[in-house]
Amino acid sequence: MGDRTQLLDRAFAALADPTRRDLVARLSVSDATVGELAEPYDVSFQAISKHVKVLEEAGLVTRSKDAQRRPVHLNTEAFDLMSQWIERYRREAEERYRRLDALLARTAQDDEDRRPDKEEAS
Repeated sequence: MGDRTQLLDRAFAALADPTRRDLVARLSVSDATVGELAEPYDVSFQAISKHVKVLEEAGLVTRSKDAQRRPVHLNTEAFDLMSQWIERYRREAEERYRRLDALLARTAQDDEDRRPDKEEAS
């Protein structure tokens, strides 16, 4: 497996958890420390810290040191990679739907052309 595939696997696996998705949503608004991230949850600081570690290992967030503060922030490059992967398959699905629409339109027109009442009206 390539590096990109492994990154995608880890990123999608990390986002499979609803708490981690919520953390990502909150971090999309602004950076926060683990303590700030833990505030609204009824779980331990350690539990949120583990969630952040999973997100960090997946490449979705990074931590920096700002004096005594260690803010967590989103890694937009990882989300760009995920968006590109999703966009590829979205385009392919849309193309299949366009071909299906064209086929259905031709089939409907063929059915219309073969209707006996159409010939009698002429």
